[in-house]
Amino acid sequence: MPSSQVVHVIDDDVAVRQSLAFLLSTEGFAVRVYDSAVAFLKELPRAQAGCVVTDIRMPDMSGLDLQRHLRETKSGFPVIVITGHGDVPLAVEAMKAGAVDFIEKPFEDEVLLSAIRVALSRNVKDSERLARVAAIRERLSLLSGRERDVLGGLVAGKPNKIIAHDLGISARTVEVYRANVMTKMQADSLSDLVRMALQESASD
Repeated sequence: MPSSQVVHVIDDDVAVRQSLAFLLSTEGFAVRVYDSAVAFLKELPRAQAGCVVTDIRMPDMSGLDLQRHLRETKSGFPVIVITGHGDVPLAVEAMKAGAVDFIEKPFEDEVLLSAIRVALSRNVKDSERLARVAAIRERLSLLSGRERDVLGGLVAGKPNKIIAHDLGISARTVEVYRANVMTKMQADSLSDLVRMALQESASD
């Protein structure tokens, strides 16, 4: 787990902030604390990657509103919501809106630590996936219009002869374009090429 990731703790109760900061730092996590969702959002443009642990009931802006905002702005921060017993319906709503987990007070330390590990692991995987998609898109930009046509046929599962017929060119010419596409996309096999194309389209 990268040490560069930070757990951003948001709670209007100073005792809770201090308690969570102590627990997490003792476990080796980098921690930043905020007394409100508004304070966190002010720092968001400069905030280090990681995850957010937020109380659900806070003045000015609730944890649920914060979670919705982070999702709408595609900030990339996985959110863990801490809730009192009476706020479980709100926490479930947060889960539906994309929160990683909700944890009821009082909770065992390991329950929170486990949720944070999951959130940070998910964050790393999401970052890696985004980097892969960006690389695929960069390679796609190198393709000519005709090469894109051939790629579309390949992804549709069409053999060279059918692609040739559809495009009004010879099967031999399709083979040339196909080889160019494989080279430019850095694909080791046809299945690799199709996987990349599907991964890129699924990210839209």
